[in-house]
Amino acid sequence: MSSYRVALAGAGVIGRHHAMVISQLASALELVAVADVVPSRAAALAAERGGRPYASLGEALAAEEVDIVVVCTPTGLHGEVAIEALAAGKHVIVEKPAEITVARTDEIIRARDKADKMVTVISQHRFDPSTVRVLDAISSGQFGRVSSGIASIDWWRGQSYYDSGDWRGTWELDGGGALMNQGVHTVDLLVAALGKPVEVFAYTGTLAHARIEVEDVATGVVRFESGALGVLHATTSAYPGLSARLQVHGDRGSAVIDNDELAFFHATPVGEPIEERLMGTTQALSAADSSVAADPGALSDAHRLQYLNFLGALDGTERLVVDLETNRQSIAVITGAYESARTGKPVRLA
Repeated sequence: MSSYRVALAGAGVIGRHHAMVISQLASALELVAVADVVPSRAAALAAERGGRPYASLGEALAAEEVDIVVVCTPTGLHGEVAIEALAAGKHVIVEKPAEITVARTDEIIRARDKADKMVTVISQHRFDPSTVRVLDAISSGQFGRVSSGIASIDWWRGQSYYDSGDWRGTWELDGGGALMNQGVHTVDLLVAALGKPVEVFAYTGTLAHARIEVEDVATGVVRFESGALGVLHATTSAYPGLSARLQVHGDRGSAVIDNDELAFFHATPVGEPIEERLMGTTQALSAADSSVAADPGALSDAHRLQYLNFLGALDGTERLVVDLETNRQSIAVITGAYESARTGKPVRLA
């Protein structure tokens, strides 16, 4: 595997997670720069994980030889920073979601195509063993015709969470609330399982928090190109906080992933008849069907696996699993849900 020099843009909480992953992959990655608008934060992370601190990505790119830029700024700045990196001829890893609108995601896509560089968006739960098993069952026909799914994020965020940064809970920089910020990973898994989304209808509300512009609860339904129907439920108002859960149902099998663990799995091998029954039981599960993270936003081994996939794609030995077009579909569902909530009408997804 080749060796790449990395600049990290954003030294906040998620930036620190990425710096940890980079250090875990020291044989392939070297952190040479940490950029943050708060110089002390950049200096502290650089001292811990390596590289030199800078006040901006531009300064870092001017001073260092860089192959990959990792974007960990507030969401509403992802596009600006990613496009700056691409214009400088760098490959890019963007923390989820790519941007806060489809149009701004498309701007990154155009910049990527112009630069002829590679971009991945962090969707680490596509690499969880539980997700891989479910998606393999769907693609191999073991679930038969997949007809429905449920993406549910039942979390709690106290008022102090939103008060901890003036960008939190804003449309400009957060791009949304429970659905965009907390729910995007589970929405992404729903799209991975059910296919191309074509229409969404939703309601949203801000019911348990003050001084925020965005929703702390959202519900909706999604229609997919295959005819499958999906249900959305995302909240940061479920005290004291429960789980993130994905359910997938077909006419030959079903699965439930709860907090990254495969809580239920029943599939029928292709060519075998299904049993007529009113309620099924889960088939044998192994420790390999779970992952250690209990929070879809948390650091897990899946982050490292996504980095390894990106590195393999750069070296030409693997197919890139998560590209901008993949993440664009999840952003379309979420922003479509917001538009539907504003207008009270279903929204067709381009």
